[in-house]
Amino acid sequence: MDYIKRKITPYLKQTLTRGKSILLLGARQTGKTTVINHEIKPDISYSFASLITRQRYESNPALLESELQEQVKKYPNPPIVFIDEVQKIPRIMDIAQHLIDYKAAQFILTGSSARKLKTGKDLNLLPGRAISFTMSPLIYQELPEPKPTLESILLYGTLPGIILETENNIKDTDLYSYVTTYLEEEIRAEALVRNIGHFSRFLEIAAGESGKQINFSRLSQDIGIADTTIANYYQVLEDCLIVLRIDPLDHSRTKRRLIKSPKYLFFDMGVRRACANEGIKLSQKILADLFEQYVGIELVYQSHLISPNIKIRHWRDSAGPEVDYVIDQAQTYIPIEVKWTDKPNSQDAKNIKKFIEEYEVKLGFIVCRTPRRYKITENIIALPWEEISVVFDN
Repeated sequence: MDYIKRKITPYLKQTLTRGKSILLLGARQTGKTTVINHEIKPDISYSFASLITRQRYESNPALLESELQEQVKKYPNPPIVFIDEVQKIPRIMDIAQHLIDYKAAQFILTGSSARKLKTGKDLNLLPGRAISFTMSPLIYQELPEPKPTLESILLYGTLPGIILETENNIKDTDLYSYVTTYLEEEIRAEALVRNIGHFSRFLEIAAGESGKQINFSRLSQDIGIADTTIANYYQVLEDCLIVLRIDPLDHSRTKRRLIKSPKYLFFDMGVRRACANEGIKLSQKILADLFEQYVGIELVYQSHLISPNIKIRHWRDSAGPEVDYVIDQAQTYIPIEVKWTDKPNSQDAKNIKKFIEEYEVKLGFIVCRTPRRYKITENIIALPWEEISVVFDN
């Protein structure tokens, strides 16, 4: 299979050069293991995705520590130790810390779920020792040529394995298999929820609600389970890196009453469609909704590459005005609206104008299907969706 170069690679290499270790989290099949093996080439590797390997160390993590202490002696400099799916045996984090502190090794620890790493009173995320990164599906700049059409991205997403597959029917089969495998392996095997049937129904509805402001009480009525359970299910999806939480900008400089509900976006458009159990013949209205979601996940993942201090938020006045996304960097804001049109006008920019007046910001964007960028007003620009990274340059 062809290798696709990833934008995160220089950041990983730079971290290792600084003598730090790496904690790399990302949903399954985003390419974590491929990047590490292809670009870093670790000296010592373990994969807890392998049942045999996992069983060897689950009941006795000290065995791994003993083995590593002997292996690292073979290297004149601290070797790079790669442990894949580290959340399967969280106690390994203590072993990594011990070897890091004695400068015996550097570690690259990858995982497809943060839930097991986050639970427990003695959790160890190697503070000060490991730098955390998130591996996403392919962002637009990483897509190989010829790049897929926008509609193809909205239907099939950008997981590397899906992008490299040429037959749409096989893409569909792989996406539905991904969802089934996820339910079986991440949810049932990890015993993250008690009722897999309820969760399966929730997952389908949550996919359909992706990008909307969530009302737990309404969803509770639709599914027939407690709203506290709904909230827990969303937390499971967030911890397992299947959804991205978009929090609201909740302070106003005037007396606006702002909506404070979060939005959740599925991490990949193809996985979202498979979870929602939708076909491929979608209306223009649905495609417009999906386009808004896709722009959101691109903003989140591109911000991860730039700075952990950048937050992607949304803004909505209870009286109606709404801005799809707001880039928040230390309370310096850039408002972004998403429109399916190829020629947005001043009417499309009305909510951004209100935001600019409210927060006295310098620039806003309407991300759309225009082939070339242009000014709608002095401080609002219509931007082709392919050039979305431009918003972080301002």
